[in-house]
Amino acid sequence: MDHPPGARLVNISDRPLHDDSISRLILMIRGVLFDLSGVLYVGSKAVEGAPASLETLRQSGIAVRFVTNVTRLPAEGILERLRKMGFEIRDDELITAPRAARSYLLKHELSPYLLIHPALRPEFADLVTASPDAVLLGDAGDDFNYANLNRAFRLLMEGAAFLAMGNNHYFRENGGLSLDIGPFVAALEYASGEKAAILGKPSADFFQAAVEALGCSPEETVMVGDDVLADVDGALEAGIRGILVRTGKYQPGDESKITRPGAEVLADINAAVGWVLDAA
Repeated sequence: MDHPPGARLVNISDRPLHDDSISRLILMIRGVLFDLSGVLYVGSKAVEGAPASLETLRQSGIAVRFVTNVTRLPAEGILERLRKMGFEIRDDELITAPRAARSYLLKHELSPYLLIHPALRPEFADLVTASPDAVLLGDAGDDFNYANLNRAFRLLMEGAAFLAMGNNHYFRENGGLSLDIGPFVAALEYASGEKAAILGKPSADFFQAAVEALGCSPEETVMVGDDVLADVDGALEAGIRGILVRTGKYQPGDESKITRPGAEVLADINAAVGWVLDAA
């Protein structure tokens, strides 16, 4: 089977496969979950060759979905940004933490205090936010100030439910590495003594919904990401194979932080697509 330009098949020397990982290779790959930031693009630029690799994968008939904890843009903004970088992704292929959070709030009839980025507010515009009985955190950027964090803290101390759209430690943007939502979740957990319910990656429910959208079983699915905890370990915990790419937030030695068997470590999305086509 042909592979996209720049693809590199997995080399066992990259990361030794555990015995159960070898046995699982007998199952063919039928679906792929891709993280966005750090995998398809870094900062404002597509990873070289990524659009062509995705097109090659689509032509093979393998199902794809895109799963992201990005909370600085609504889904429409994410899709527009991807189009400008050369990616053609349908709305129904995009699975986001904000959409999962909105569904959770509606299902449980919660009125949230939204500590989120201003650009994300349109996704929650129709929700009742008066007299909040829940605190929802996203990557609020500059809105992570003392006044906003303290209001969230006081609500938690009064018994509000604590919800977060991820717990990622950091991400890479044009200026370098930047704090993500995780450190702020940890600060409020420490202060309030309340544990946040994570509604995006690495939540097993989030991954299960993504697998169901693919129409595959977890064993037939692989997750491609640059985050050891949210992408790779989260997928492995959900019974999905994982590929860690050395782009985006990846730092040398991250592979040693993978806590479960069943993962590969590859150069980038082009190499990951090559691996998938070889395993399909």
